[in-house]
Amino acid sequence: MIKNITAILGVLAAVTSLSLADSAPEASAQDTKKMVQNNFVETAQKGIKLSGYVDAGYAYNFTGSGNQSNVGARFGSDTAQRGDFNLYAVKIALEKALTSENKAQAGFRTDVMIGEDASYFINRTAGGVSNTNNNSNSLFLEQAYVSIRAPVGNGWDFKVGKFASILGYEVMERPANMNTTFGLLFNVMPLYYTGVLSSYKFDDYLDGKLGVVNGSNTDNNTTTNPNGSDGCAVLGALNVTAPGGNANWSNNFQYSTGYDNNTSVSTTDTSLATTAAASNGNVNVSAYTLIYNTWGNWAPKFADDKLLFAFNALLGNTSGSASSPVGNINSTWYGAGAYAKYQFNDWFSLCSRGEYLGSNNSLTTGNNGSATTPSGNGTYATGESNWEYTITAGFNVIDNLLIRAEYRLDWGSSIYNNTNATTNSDGPAHYAGAEVVYSF
Repeated sequence: MIKNITAILGVLAAVTSLSLADSAPEASAQDTKKMVQNNFVETAQKGIKLSGYVDAGYAYNFTGSGNQSNVGARFGSDTAQRGDFNLYAVKIALEKALTSENKAQAGFRTDVMIGEDASYFINRTAGGVSNTNNNSNSLFLEQAYVSIRAPVGNGWDFKVGKFASILGYEVMERPANMNTTFGLLFNVMPLYYTGVLSSYKFDDYLDGKLGVVNGSNTDNNTTTNPNGSDGCAVLGALNVTAPGGNANWSNNFQYSTGYDNNTSVSTTDTSLATTAAASNGNVNVSAYTLIYNTWGNWAPKFADDKLLFAFNALLGNTSGSASSPVGNINSTWYGAGAYAKYQFNDWFSLCSRGEYLGSNNSLTTGNNGSATTPSGNGTYATGESNWEYTITAGFNVIDNLLIRAEYRLDWGSSIYNNTNATTNSDGPAHYAGAEVVYSF
């Protein structure tokens, strides 16, 4: 009886306190403090998941001198000269994913990356990268978007905010790729966009994407034209899945209405817009960027999910014009790659990758040293041809722990035989490395 009376008095006190708070003209500082303390997201909250990984390794480049690698075909921390320990990335992702139900719903995803890869993604540069440029303290916001589902047809999904590129077979997360180092084609692919991306699954075999964004690798509008005109980029994708679910083919497009702000252009390669501005601050520049990427993979059923084949191909074009002395510039780049993976058992796999990347001039690839600046008629240095072959052994010895060892061979226009990377050589350039990844 006493316990019941005590409980009733407690409820009455709580109701009285609530009523007084509601009738008060404004909340006191103490009440505000309580409000802040009582509003937070628990990691155990239903539907919200925290995941990520820690990726560290060792790289040894055999080409170059001092602390600088002279392999222009490699980018970021993959170009560190001689023996170099790397903290590639510490990645943390927080997500509330949409469910499979076709109803109105919303979620979010945020990906943050810290490490040498973060430094690379913030500002990619081609060739001649020094070890001192690889800063593991760099912070990179890879993705941050709101996801929405409209119950239209089979369910129409939207991403609003910053999200990873829809182009390319390789992704920014090294552990998710077949190989440790990034491929040639990845290094000239867009990394991320800021805008809106919609996706729709027509049936079990066909799905598509359509979006409008600022442009490649920028939080601002796509144009870098000095005349200040606004611009945007349009994205499109169409993916076909085989009836058995063991193969798919993806076709991806990007069209930018301005001179696209793609940071894969080398710092030694002055962009069309920047060159025009340097010549005359009031120069008018008009340009566009068009990229087509196709990739696919196939896991033969006769191999019992142990064998995987994949391909990746790219065709891009940037065309622009500016008043004298820059003139007209037209650059086309193209490439293709093939991948193969065999899972021998639960703990050991072997992957290989072969790629080619070419261009009609050095505007996009930016690896021809001092010859990359445009001449008076707006032309760039002669086109380039680069090749690479990589083989990677993977070991899953403990749950959530991946250990990989890799050998890579590069040859072509972007191999240099001196420290300043101005005298070309066909190579070859050798690389060896190891990687340890713990995922959670």
